[in-house]
Amino acid sequence: MKEEILFGIHTVMEALRGSRRAFELFVSRDSHDRRMEKLLKLATEKGIAVRNRDKQDLSRLCGSEHHQGVALRLEGFPYTELEDILNTWRASGETGLLLALDGVQDPHNLGALIRSAACAGAHGVIIPKDRAARVTATVEKSAAGAAETIPVAQVTNLAQTLEELKEAGFWAYGTADSAAASLYGQDLTGNVVIVIGGEGEGVRPLVRKKCDFLVAIPLQGGVSSLNASVAGGVVLFEAVRQRLVHGKK
Repeated sequence: MKEEILFGIHTVMEALRGSRRAFELFVSRDSHDRRMEKLLKLATEKGIAVRNRDKQDLSRLCGSEHHQGVALRLEGFPYTELEDILNTWRASGETGLLLALDGVQDPHNLGALIRSAACAGAHGVIIPKDRAARVTATVEKSAAGAAETIPVAQVTNLAQTLEELKEAGFWAYGTADSAAASLYGQDLTGNVVIVIGGEGEGVRPLVRKKCDFLVAIPLQGGVSSLNASVAGGVVLFEAVRQRLVHGKK
């Protein structure tokens, strides 16, 4: 069984509240953060051993100095099967909202996108198994615990997955700076999968062909493109805005 080390107070807090099996909680001896009391209480309730460590030891354990005095050893991140995400969505009776990422490689971008999807009430995030960032401790810290609250699926072929989603009743909206259609002229109130491309290449041609619509976010300044995580957040919350206006959940 794979294990990993998570760090950062909020990330560890959400992990302790989640369903993953945790083994040890490491706490800095010189930490004075009041939130530590909640962490220690959660660990005690779950029967998780607590170990005191020097700050330097924690930095070596986490591979980072940005651990906020706490780290958690637990089982590896549990990806969800795509079919399970779809089944949960169907059972919810809600209008579907999914986020598909085509080759996002920066772990901070992936974490931010997972967090945005969770905050937007999306039913899941879909990432490729190859040539893309996977969910790591860095991603989970960037997501600030959101990775514990939204299912993430890894798929072998994203283009084929989009076909499956379209057969399930979703419309695929891909983002492209060169697209003639504006995001703000689209109807995102139905079952929608939003496709965000990687940092350099954007949405790849094969995946682009599987999208029902290609849309651009209108930019007003002198910069020609948005960061992938920002673009994802803009599109997700345009969908949220439209659904609130039309009284859809």
